[in-house]
Amino acid sequence: MSTQETRERLELLQGTLDLLILPALIFRSQHGQGIARTIQQTSEEELLVEYGALYPALQPLEERRWISARWGTTSNNRKAQCCSLTAAGRKQLVKEAAKGKRWAAAIGRISDPAKEG
Repeated sequence: MSTQETRERLELLQGTLDLLILPALIFRSQHGQGIARTIQQTSEEELLVEYGALYPALQPLEERRWISARWGTTSNNRKAQCCSLTAAGRKQLVKEAAKGKRWAAAIGRISDPAKEG
């Protein structure tokens, strides 16, 4: 059994899903399952996005016009909503990435008692 198999996946914190969805769409349009798979693979299997959490998170992003969604057919001939990053979404991605780096650094400083300021 590998180290990866014995480790627990990290829980997503409320409000972090936007930070994960936007970059998942940077290179191509994807349906929900593709977005979830991209997040899981990019995080090296640390993060698992449940579909029950993903789909409700997409609607506010579409309302903010950070993503656009349209119905289409998947490669296995199923109907699915395909999401794309908009120009406004690309701008927001830059902001979210900067916030995410600050957030991760702050958590790292707090959670590592060996480091002293």
